[in-house]
Amino acid sequence: AEIVEELSGGDLQPEVYTGTVLLEPRASLQGIMDNVVQVAHHAAVYTPSELPVANAVQELGFNYDDPLVAIMAVTEFSIENAVQQQEWEDHGIVYLGAYATPAYIIFCREPVRNLEEIQGMRIRTAGSTVSQWVEEVGGIPVNVPSSEMYTGLERGTLDCASNAPSDLIARSLYEVAEHTTLLPTGMYWAGPHWGYNAEFWASLSPEQRHILMEATALSMARLAINYVAEGDEALAQAVELGGNVYEPEADLIASVEEYRARALEMAAVTAEETYGVEDGEALIADFVSYMDKWADLIASVDRTDENALAALAMQEIYDEIDPATYGVYE
Repeated sequence: AEIVEELSGGDLQPEVYTGTVLLEPRASLQGIMDNVVQVAHHAAVYTPSELPVANAVQELGFNYDDPLVAIMAVTEFSIENAVQQQEWEDHGIVYLGAYATPAYIIFCREPVRNLEEIQGMRIRTAGSTVSQWVEEVGGIPVNVPSSEMYTGLERGTLDCASNAPSDLIARSLYEVAEHTTLLPTGMYWAGPHWGYNAEFWASLSPEQRHILMEATALSMARLAINYVAEGDEALAQAVELGGNVYEPEADLIASVEEYRARALEMAAVTAEETYGVEDGEALIADFVSYMDKWADLIASVDRTDENALAALAMQEIYDEIDPATYGVYE
């Protein structure tokens, strides 16, 4: 909100409501559509039947682990891909920018560094692909909300939990899971972080829309940088508090890489059979192309420079769309 107000010289002054003050998480899509809020974050995993395209590409969450790459690639895909763009329009949503969680890692009561040590471990997982991988390597996937990770680890109904590194401190998981392994087990990006009500968007001038694009570019850069920094800080704090942080051993890494290759092959079929996408292969191929593009682009800039990252987002994404027409649905 501060960025928008500053860039607009006070012309635009958003009022921010956090948590569930206005809407429950599952209701945010409907809230945007009904203009209860003019802009909101919506996690598409809550509404797979309403947003099948966004959920179809989320099936590749296990395959990636860099939030800087993902936040930019998902944004460009979600703006440029015609099938995804039609989904936003059908719901009266103007998609302006993404979120991307850090790669989830595993926190355990006992060391889990290799395939032998993961055998029989009851692991809280988030998502179907990572659950299938856990099962394949000999673990037992457990589907419980993140709010129940601490209790499960404390009581021993869970041996491990998979979530963002920051949860070691934010949710005090270091108290009940002494052993952390830096094995990437998926990330989330489905749905808009900045999804605007279409009628509200149409009421803005092109100049105001451009300001919101600039603000989104900077906010995405800052969000991704902070996610990474918070995770690194949490890992360091956990070690200071007596925890252990391990690099995964070669066989565990190889199992993830092998499953990623198969997950990529399965994604197009899942897009068609589970989500009803007409041409799943084309959709997935297009999404992967944006991920590949942004992996190269991010490698060429300072990952900690929010202004450089925002400038890159403007150059590659927002300068390519016309604020006079983008999101103005007939």
